[in-house]
Amino acid sequence: MGGLLNLIRQAAVAAAVVAAGVLLWARFLPASHPWLDRAGLLAPLTAAGIVPAPDPAGAPVPGARPGGPPGFGPRGPVAVLAEPPGQARAFDRVAAIGTGQARHAVTVTAEVAGRVEAVPVASGSRVLAGAVIARLDREAQDIGVARARLVLEDARARQDRVVRLLETGAATDLQMREAALAVAQAELALREADYALSRRDIRAPITGHVGIIAVGPGEQVTAATEIARLDDRTRLLVDFRVPERFVGRIGPGDRVAVRPLAQADGQAVPGIVAAIDNRVDAASRTIRLQAEVDNAADTLRPGMAFEIALDVEGPAFPTVPPLAVQWGTQGAFVWIVREGRAARLPVRIVQRTADAVLVRAEFQPGDLVVREGVQALRPGSEVVPGGPAADAGQRPRT
Repeated sequence: MGGLLNLIRQAAVAAAVVAAGVLLWARFLPASHPWLDRAGLLAPLTAAGIVPAPDPAGAPVPGARPGGPPGFGPRGPVAVLAEPPGQARAFDRVAAIGTGQARHAVTVTAEVAGRVEAVPVASGSRVLAGAVIARLDREAQDIGVARARLVLEDARARQDRVVRLLETGAATDLQMREAALAVAQAELALREADYALSRRDIRAPITGHVGIIAVGPGEQVTAATEIARLDDRTRLLVDFRVPERFVGRIGPGDRVAVRPLAQADGQAVPGIVAAIDNRVDAASRTIRLQAEVDNAADTLRPGMAFEIALDVEGPAFPTVPPLAVQWGTQGAFVWIVREGRAARLPVRIVQRTADAVLVRAEFQPGDLVVREGVQALRPGSEVVPGGPAADAGQRPRT
């Protein structure tokens, strides 16, 4: 018997709590009125004075929040912060792997056969254009130059005698022409001997760094023997490839960021696109590019692998604030203010940046994108936009 009384008391307390909750719900939450009306409780509660009667003039019900959902009691315009959609261009991030090469590179070879007499430079040193890298034996060429000079001196002496004889009438014009021809031939012979002597010096054709020298004093070389490689690495060219869809969107002078793969934590070095190939590779459907990188600090070497990063500018799209993008069962959307009313506008996200979202959407002139206050909006709600750039006549930000 005692257990039954306890059960009755607990049921009575629970009923009292539920009744108090319903009364508080009806009194202070206007959103409950449609539910109470369908249950047949709204009219008795209104008659008892528990629920305030609605004002016939349309004044808000006490406790009702302006801007509430339609059908949940009288409401007023919803105050939101809104602004026109902006505009920005999308960017594609291109990443590629490339190989560096010197801006100018020359393989230095011997032009004639001979024995190496001296190597006045060291491997890895920097030399100026015209500096002697290696010198071949030259005794025969020295003799040839000396002989050519003697022949030239003799020819000039004979020419002088003929000139004096011509003044006295003892020589003819033919002898004078023959003497002049002999002098000219002797001069050419001397030039040829000097040229043969100069070829015994192997000189640097450009300013740059000498690679490992392949010969040493005493070695016999032949014509076309490789002596060393010479690289001007003050600037490097990095070859890389990009997909064919970027043809026409990348041009010479576009900026790139180049980072050596060997330096995982190294900073990227700025560079520019220096050259673009004139055709697309049919097998890989890519096009070859060259980026030029400054290497004045001499920290990079030809042959190194590089990671190339390039931002390619794309078409322009409308932009909205990141907080304006909402998600529903149909996907992403934004709230807009159109002719003073709230409306949902489906959007397709193209790209996100630090301060904006690029979207595809059918905006109309005068539309404002709601960036704050979306929680109180319903389709068709009357809206009072505010905040910076809320004036529909103001030009969109870019």
